[in-house]
Amino acid sequence: MERPLTQHIPASGAALHIREYEAVGGYSALRKVLEQFTPAEVTAHVKDANLKGRGGAGFSTGMKWSFVPMNVPGPKYLVANADEMEPGTFKDRWLLEGNPHQLLEGMIIAAYAIQATQAFVFLRWAYKQAAREMTRAIADAYAAGYLGKNILGKDYSLDIQLHTGVGRYMCGEETALLNSLEGKRAIPRAKPPFPQVSGLFGKPTIVNNVETLCYIPHIMNKGGDWFKSLSYTADGGTKIYGVSGKVNKPGAWELPMGVTMRELLEEHAGGMKNGFRFRGALPGGASTDFLTTAHLDVKMDFNGVAAAGSRLGTGTMVVLDDRTCPVGFVHNLEHFFAQESCGFCTPCREGLPWTEKILYAMEQGKGTEEDLQLLDMHTKLLGPGNTFCALAPGAMEPLQSALKYFREDFEQHIKEKKCPYAHHSH
Repeated sequence: MERPLTQHIPASGAALHIREYEAVGGYSALRKVLEQFTPAEVTAHVKDANLKGRGGAGFSTGMKWSFVPMNVPGPKYLVANADEMEPGTFKDRWLLEGNPHQLLEGMIIAAYAIQATQAFVFLRWAYKQAAREMTRAIADAYAAGYLGKNILGKDYSLDIQLHTGVGRYMCGEETALLNSLEGKRAIPRAKPPFPQVSGLFGKPTIVNNVETLCYIPHIMNKGGDWFKSLSYTADGGTKIYGVSGKVNKPGAWELPMGVTMRELLEEHAGGMKNGFRFRGALPGGASTDFLTTAHLDVKMDFNGVAAAGSRLGTGTMVVLDDRTCPVGFVHNLEHFFAQESCGFCTPCREGLPWTEKILYAMEQGKGTEEDLQLLDMHTKLLGPGNTFCALAPGAMEPLQSALKYFREDFEQHIKEKKCPYAHHSH
């Protein structure tokens, strides 16, 4: 089976140069699109391929594009969300550092579909190598006539600019990202209006994840049916899955959408390291619910993981082993989320530090029975619908599922007045 995204990523660590990218068919999809397709046809093609957003939400990409009003005067914008700050997630970095032109070609085609004249790559501040590769790739694409005025001699022009973010997790939320891009504080916006209608500088804007955009050239070259045929399930295409934790071969692999957790863990990640047993995993980065040994045969697609009580998220699994304290594990995550709250709404601003303090006290042997009730209360009060954006509900997912599957560990901390795992190396 041909893997569209990673078949041309060199193992050497150096990104594909523009000539190398062209040699393996790079920019042929862009040429084809500008010669043969109207913008509406591109959107229809992507919708037909059943490509769902790879940033975590899993919304139909073609559907999202179709919400852009095409007959309004003034500019439209496209933004590649490369602010990959979800703990445990490293798939976009691989694509940015390995094949930046694949992203650019996807962006140009997506921008053409919505008739955007300006696009931005919003890049996580810490991705220095990716910034260097993207800067070079953008310059080379301009020099080759793939960007700028009248691309490939056709009546379509586009400028792409690299924007490095200032390092908040919040910037990954699309409306906070747009505020940051405008030079404002990175806080989420009220919806509606949705960015597709009123986004960057109040103009129609599409924000897509890096991985999502990288599929576009392949879909336009080979068609929606081909893309759907790559998958084991109704969700189209392949997916970059990752595994981190105490496994033999942590890493990322491009696989058919819908592989099982078991295949990921045992075949690709090489199973658990000697002396460690699998207890559970966050299937899609830090803000997803734990799945356990009972869920190993769950299909890792949007519906399969949701039916098991979690979310596919970014598809990058963080593994919990039997020698790592689940309370300490979750405390570490809540510490991160509490720091990253933008402070805009009260439940998140006050609730996350409170949650983190309770977990810290438990780890120090100062937890009480009442603390468990407080944690249960927080998972409800910070849940979906009670906060301005999804940061706090996402932060509650590992906590609520840890309380469900590993409650005896929490109780042991309280009874023994210490962390029972303290003698293990963390």
